[in-house]
Amino acid sequence: MKIEFVASAGAAEVLAVLVHEGRVLSGMGSQLDTATSGALTKAMTASRFTGGSNSTLIIAAPAGVEAGSILLSGAGEAGKFDDLALEAAAGAAYHAVKLSGAAALTLDAHHLTADQAARAAFAARLAAYRFLKYRTTLKPEKTPSIETIRVVAADPKAAQAAYDKLSPVADAVEFSRDLVSEPANILYPVEFAKRVKALEKLGLEVEILGEKELEKLGFNTLLAVGMGSRRESQVVIMKWNGGKKDEQPIAFVGKGVTFDTGGISIKPSEGMEEMKWDMGGSAAVAGLMHALAGRKARANVIGVLGLVENMPDGNAQRPGDVVMSLSGQSVEVLNTDAEGRLVLADCLWYTQERFKPKFMLDLATLTGAMIVALGLEYAGVFSNSDELANNFLAAAPKVGENAWRMPIPAAYERHIDTPIADVKNTGNGRAGGSITAALFLQRFTNGVPWAHIDIAPTAWVKDSRNPTVPDGAVGWGVRTLDRMVADSYES
Repeated sequence: MKIEFVASAGAAEVLAVLVHEGRVLSGMGSQLDTATSGALTKAMTASRFTGGSNSTLIIAAPAGVEAGSILLSGAGEAGKFDDLALEAAAGAAYHAVKLSGAAALTLDAHHLTADQAARAAFAARLAAYRFLKYRTTLKPEKTPSIETIRVVAADPKAAQAAYDKLSPVADAVEFSRDLVSEPANILYPVEFAKRVKALEKLGLEVEILGEKELEKLGFNTLLAVGMGSRRESQVVIMKWNGGKKDEQPIAFVGKGVTFDTGGISIKPSEGMEEMKWDMGGSAAVAGLMHALAGRKARANVIGVLGLVENMPDGNAQRPGDVVMSLSGQSVEVLNTDAEGRLVLADCLWYTQERFKPKFMLDLATLTGAMIVALGLEYAGVFSNSDELANNFLAAAPKVGENAWRMPIPAAYERHIDTPIADVKNTGNGRAGGSITAALFLQRFTNGVPWAHIDIAPTAWVKDSRNPTVPDGAVGWGVRTLDRMVADSYES
């Protein structure tokens, strides 16, 4: 998608203007309405369009207007107009004309700040994301035609400068969405690691540990998950050194199960094809590191990805196996489909032991129980640190990603105790499954400030109501983590 900032709309194919609730035209819309003797107001009055968020109305341009057509995009209540309302309006405008045959969409932001003009372009770009890599017979009328987004700004150079700061985040979200969208026969652990390695061009340091190195180090719970797969397991370590030379780093850890059959505890066939996105946590961490390097963040950051494939063959781990983790704690594996926590256990321990971070934050599509608890629009937040949890929860709503803090009561520790080992990988039945999973992970943090974000509800969406998030891979967490780092941890 080509992004341009211009001083005037000129003979735009489609000119989008913002309208607030109550049919209140803003910016160029108000000027055009006056110049055309109220033509825009008459069109709105004759329709059900009121300017509500995520609503649009397209009208033929009245006589005397250079544009080919006018797109009225609802911006919601004027008193509640913020970045997210602007993003929704810009995203909705794109969707309204993406299949129209027009090659360019012009967004009027000349009455807004340079930052807001940049935000409109950023939103339109996110809205335009499509994973069409394997679509070879898509008919032209089903293919989006918009190739250019032009934003009318009072100061195009200032808007471009503001967009240049947002563009790396859009790149990162798109990178994360691509990873999550790929089928598992294409994106397996080694290929995932290869794609992350390519980010060194941005200035990241990327280290890849293969199975031989992992065996020597003692990543036994992670390796046990991948024992049934012919695909080699990998751990990827990413470093961004943008802070002070000796400043303690912050660390992010991602679960990367590139396909999850459940192993010997095999899942039902219905819906198993969706388990290609069981690596959404690692995709988010990789996306975060992409964003930080792209915008040259002033922080020292570590990203660790645990990449495995969980398959059931003659070499797969069995329910009832006992595995010695990197931490030295023994783990009884009662359910091989509770594999993500086994991957994260070794990664968390390794991260705190090697890098001595200020905190660790992990992301994982960890439990179906999280969906039962919070539905499909909120991620769950578990933490042993109020400061860390609050920083995450403060950042999430600023970028339109929903999260809710959950408890990790010590009284539930007994549910993961077992007489044969130090800990078992499931709780007692279905009660509190997300909580017992978080408590399991906490045992491998060694007291370091830590947060666990269960993104099982939010990594993939089937019926998106957010104009900047198409159906499918969300890239959930990239924007929140980037905002959290910017707001709370950059020097």
